[in-house]
Amino acid sequence: MSSRWEIFQCIAEERIRAAYDEGQFDELPGKGQPLVLEDDSMIPPENRMAWKILKNAGMCPPELELEQQAHSLAEMLSQCADEQERLQQIKKLQCLVTRINMGRRRPVCLETDAEYYRKIVERVPLESSRPRSEDS
Repeated sequence: MSSRWEIFQCIAEERIRAAYDEGQFDELPGKGQPLVLEDDSMIPPENRMAWKILKNAGMCPPELELEQQAHSLAEMLSQCADEQERLQQIKKLQCLVTRINMGRRRPVCLETDAEYYRKIVERVPLESSRPRSEDS
């Protein structure tokens, strides 16, 4: 088995050397420039290859997609005027953040701007301060 691999490796190296000698690599974009390496230190090592493949395919990793949904929901929440709708959106957001946190090593942080987060929290009244309806 190893002899087949060695033969394959020799053939590949020969073809690469021949292409280089013919100048087929001279017009490649970025020739002579340093490599731009992406910082993937925040991605767990076991997920890096899969995320790279998804990125190259123009797709978003599922965890990142959920985080984008959470940020979108938080933005909608800040625009919501109806109290009932706002409470419903908060419950959706809590559920979404819980789903995200279950699959991560570090919790999602929606409150990148603490002042903005504080304003959202102040706009949402506590359940106990809401008037109860007659049928409850």
